[in-house]
Amino acid sequence: MSNETIPKKALSPWEGIALAMKAIVITGVGGPEVLELCEVSTPEPRGDQLRVRVRACGLNRADLLQTSGLYPAPAGVPSDIPGLEYAGEVDALGPDVTGPLKVGDRVFGIVAGGAQAEYLVTHERMAVPIPADLDFVAAAAVPEVFLTAHDALITQGRLGPGEPVLIQAVGSGVGTAAAQVAHAMGCTVFGTSRTADKLERARSLGVDVPIDTSEHDFVAVVLQQTSGAGVQVVLDVLGAGVLAGNLKALATQGRLVLVGLLGGRKAPLDLGPILSKRLTLVGTTLRARPLEEKIVATRLFARQVVPWLERGAVRPVVDAVFPWEEVRDGYTRLASNQAFGKVILRL
Repeated sequence: MSNETIPKKALSPWEGIALAMKAIVITGVGGPEVLELCEVSTPEPRGDQLRVRVRACGLNRADLLQTSGLYPAPAGVPSDIPGLEYAGEVDALGPDVTGPLKVGDRVFGIVAGGAQAEYLVTHERMAVPIPADLDFVAAAAVPEVFLTAHDALITQGRLGPGEPVLIQAVGSGVGTAAAQVAHAMGCTVFGTSRTADKLERARSLGVDVPIDTSEHDFVAVVLQQTSGAGVQVVLDVLGAGVLAGNLKALATQGRLVLVGLLGGRKAPLDLGPILSKRLTLVGTTLRARPLEEKIVATRLFARQVVPWLERGAVRPVVDAVFPWEEVRDGYTRLASNQAFGKVILRL
């Protein structure tokens, strides 16, 4: 994917724009091999949108689902440019922008697609100023995982200060963020992984009880450590493979918040514990939500998580950084399950 051989590709819905930019484009159905660095049209900010010059962006498993044809982009979003989060600088303002952000400001945030490009457009309320001590690479490791973790634990899971919480796959991007959010709230944090090294590293993020599921039953550990009571919230990215155990590990009136299906999507469901313990099961994603809901989640993130970042109570966790010409290698790293934290593309 050398710059000398960058192909050109027209894009809708960004028609009628003369300027060109480079972007990672999905050229077929498959894995990382279908990603190409192409020349496409540069978007213009309209209404209350900002245009951002992207400097770094995070890679997510949702991007791989999109390349495989299993997770199409929502309407109005470039269908063949992946990328759900970014860090960069405000480059231009739409005619109806009224907020405090101005050209040159450093911002980060989530989008429904199109972040793996030199430029993107986003609603002004979806862009958040980057804390001064974070560079673009570190900032790009924040939005998707910390927004997801904060929304899942606090808004959806109603996690309260000091409550015990179980984070499944704590070495994942969402897992590393969730452990820190829960720790910042003074919670007792249980975290699972099949890799001892990831668990040891997770201790520094606030995991109080690391559980190696290759050697131990996480339900037994949770119940033993809580004197049989269980945890108030389980944050799960795995799905089917741990569903039964999650229900057993929850305390009375506990909440299971499902944000991923890495371990499968279909499993038998015993309704007995749900009734007897009055459990709540919540499924949640950010990408498909209406803009208004995503703005609310973003502003809550800006209000609570950004101050934590500024004073070092939480921090981005970067596993590896790749130049965007090596995007395929980046996604290969992500798909390997060896990453601890975020894999980042640097533009």
